[in-house]
Amino acid sequence: MKQAPLVLRLQARAARALMRLPTPVLFRLAGGRRVERGGCVLDERIQFMLALAEGLGRGTVSTDATVAERRRALDLDSLVFAPTSPPLESVTDLRVNERIAVRIYRPRGLSARAPGVVYIHGGGFTLGSLDSHDPVCRALANDVSAILVAVQYRLAPEHPFPAAADDVTEAFRWVTREGTRWGIDPSRVAVAGDSAGGNLAAVVALDTRGDVHPPRLQALIYPAVDQTMSFPSLHVMAKGFILELETIRWFRENYVPDVNARKNPRASPWFADVTGAPPALVQTAGFDPLRDEGEGYAEKLRAAGVAVTARRYPSLVHGYLSLTGYFPATREPWNDLVTALRAALK
Repeated sequence: MKQAPLVLRLQARAARALMRLPTPVLFRLAGGRRVERGGCVLDERIQFMLALAEGLGRGTVSTDATVAERRRALDLDSLVFAPTSPPLESVTDLRVNERIAVRIYRPRGLSARAPGVVYIHGGGFTLGSLDSHDPVCRALANDVSAILVAVQYRLAPEHPFPAAADDVTEAFRWVTREGTRWGIDPSRVAVAGDSAGGNLAAVVALDTRGDVHPPRLQALIYPAVDQTMSFPSLHVMAKGFILELETIRWFRENYVPDVNARKNPRASPWFADVTGAPPALVQTAGFDPLRDEGEGYAEKLRAAGVAVTARRYPSLVHGYLSLTGYFPATREPWNDLVTALRAALK
C-alpha cells in the first residue's frame, strides 16, 4: 500500500480525534440543521464529516483535475475513515495476465479448502485501485472468514467499455479455475463490489450464470447499473453528498463514450435479461444519487425469480463501505454484508 503524505496523515488523525466527540457536539459544529431529502435524514456524524471535508478542501475533486490527480486523491482519501486492518495470515499480489492484477487476502485459521470472495473495487470505472480498497478487503476477508481476491481491472478513459467488464469476468473464472492453488473451494465463491464495482459484479454474475461454478452470491453495494442515467435520485441527490451528478457524468463519458453502447447489458445491467442470475444482496444509501437504480435492479432481479435481499440505509451516503472505521451507522450494512456472504458460502 502507498503511504499517505504527512499532511494528509495529520489531517486524518485530527479528523478521527474529532469523530470521538459526542454526536450532539458534532451536529452543532456542522451547522445544527437537520438534512432531509425525500424522507431520509442524514446521519449527524456523516453531516459533520461532509462539512469537515469541505473545510479542509478534501471534498469532491474538481473535474478540472487530471485523471492521475483524481486517482491519487481517491486512493488517499479512502483511507481516512476506513476499517482498521486486522492481522491476516498472508496478503499476496499476483497477476492473472499482463492486463489484470489481483491481491489475495487469506485470514488466519482457515481450513484447507476455504470459501472465496472475488471483490471488485469502485471508482466510476476511472478511479480506484487495490490500494484504495485495501482496508475494506482486509476487514471483509477477516470477518467473512474467506479468502478474498481483489481485482485490479483496466480503467477508463485509457480503456473504455468493455475492458473492465471483460477483465472482471476473466478474473472470476480464473479464481474458480486456479483458486485451489491458494486453498479456494471453487464451488463456494461469491462476487462482490461497490459502486462501479457493483456494476461489474452484476456483469460477472450474468456472464457466468451458466458456468460450472457460478457465484454463490452477487453482493452489489450501491451499484451503478444504468449508463443512461434515467433514475430520479440522480437529480434529487445531485450535489453535496460525496458522489455528485457532475462526477457521474464524467465517469460515464470516460467509460462509455459511445452513446449507442450505453444500453448494452454489459455496460448497464439494468437492460439485461437477468433470468437465472445467482442470488443477490443489494444495498443502497438514502443520500446516494445511485440509490434508485440499485433498488430498481433489485426489483428487476426479484421479478425474474432471483432470490434477492435488498435494503436501503436511509441515513447514509455513497461510499459508506470505506467509512466503517469511525461511523457507527455504517456498522449495520457492514454486518449485513458479512452475514449474507457467510451464509451463502457455508
